[in-house]
Amino acid sequence: MTSATATLEHTRHPVLPPGPTAPWWLASLRYLRDPWGALAKAARVYGDCFTGRAIGPTPFVTFSHPDAVREIFAGHPATMSLSPGRRMLLEGILGRHSLPILDGERHLRERRLLLPPFHGERMRAYGEAMQAVTRDVMAAWPVGRPFPVHRAMQEISLAVIMRTVFGFEEPARLERLHEVILRLLAMPDSALAPFLAIPALRFDWGGMTPWGRFLRDKAALRAILLADVARRRAERGGTQTDILSMLLEARGEDGRALDDEELFDHMFTLLMAGHETTATTLAWALWLILPRPDVVERIRAEATAAAGGGPLTPEAGGRLEYLDAAIKETMRLCPVVTVVDRHLLVPTRIGGWDLPAGTDVAASIYLTHRRPELWPEPERFLPERFLGVRTSPHAYYPFGGGDHRCLGAAFATYEMRIVLAEVLTRAEVRLAPGYRARPVLRAVTVGPSRGMPVVLTRRLGGSN
Repeated sequence: MTSATATLEHTRHPVLPPGPTAPWWLASLRYLRDPWGALAKAARVYGDCFTGRAIGPTPFVTFSHPDAVREIFAGHPATMSLSPGRRMLLEGILGRHSLPILDGERHLRERRLLLPPFHGERMRAYGEAMQAVTRDVMAAWPVGRPFPVHRAMQEISLAVIMRTVFGFEEPARLERLHEVILRLLAMPDSALAPFLAIPALRFDWGGMTPWGRFLRDKAALRAILLADVARRRAERGGTQTDILSMLLEARGEDGRALDDEELFDHMFTLLMAGHETTATTLAWALWLILPRPDVVERIRAEATAAAGGGPLTPEAGGRLEYLDAAIKETMRLCPVVTVVDRHLLVPTRIGGWDLPAGTDVAASIYLTHRRPELWPEPERFLPERFLGVRTSPHAYYPFGGGDHRCLGAAFATYEMRIVLAEVLTRAEVRLAPGYRARPVLRAVTVGPSRGMPVVLTRRLGGSN
């Protein structure tokens, strides 16, 4: 995929780009109610870039042209940082040591420490756990009556994290961890999600408020994890291959290990970000794939050929090219995060506009992924557009871009291939009659409404 042939007008402007004029609180409500629709409406009226004030009063300049996206992703830490609003949102939820809120040398140092477990043979070693977890969860699916598949995907994603990231297997500890995590993860599923998404709504009155309960449950999780960290440090020399064990052994160039606070913030980030984004993308993928018998049959045929008459191994499942293309097309049409935002520390020229210091800017994943000159027939679900094609990182960026591109992108896409291969080859599933998905903002991600109900009509033999 090449970048757009059209060029941006590079005329200097003394003011911010025009945009919706509604008060910031009304714009915020509209975005909370319909995040994709609010972006699409502004783009129809104002074009490649516009200024809005959603989730706070600070001007927010949104761009969708790949040239402007490139300029945002190339920003140096001395000129751009995470926006204060986003920093406040993420730091309150994930912690001040969380990788997404770090910049500059600190960000690069932590990223180097965290990167190895998410690539190469170490990552592929988790395939068997991903496959087994998916089969276990599917075994409990009811036949003939609707159930929310988004929640089923969350169950799979959480179980994968518990085994591959945290490495918890002992039943008693696993049960305690699972109970606390379920309470934490219930918040984005509920009508109380704004208490996470909007910092001004965070009140802690001794556990009597949604935010207070979130903090209480997070503290309980911290106690469980750090007790396990202390145990592992005392038992040094173990053979566990989970990500937490690897991070305990990781050392920076100065020989320093991660301390307890850093470890917990990184692990909590992997839980909150990795669990929710993967599960939500899996749900959107089924929403797009299930109504298309031709796509389902092509995925099954590819899986059967890859299995070679035997069971579909995780290694073979992870290499299914057409299924991978269907996942990529899902992330193009249904990005679970709508924008990648930065805060200008100095006056900066982006997309032909001279923007003052203090301006928040954003590359809109949703809008770039729907530009017709980049993606012909942009509203259609066409996995074929990703077969044998290298995409521009400024025309397609579901995992963000630049130095802050999602660390777990390879892990997440590998997991999605494994899970979807299992679901589509082992079950006949259809969307519940009359269901129409509506995008719903869930704390910081956009998921399908009502948990996306589906019906399991029959179980198949799968590829084993």
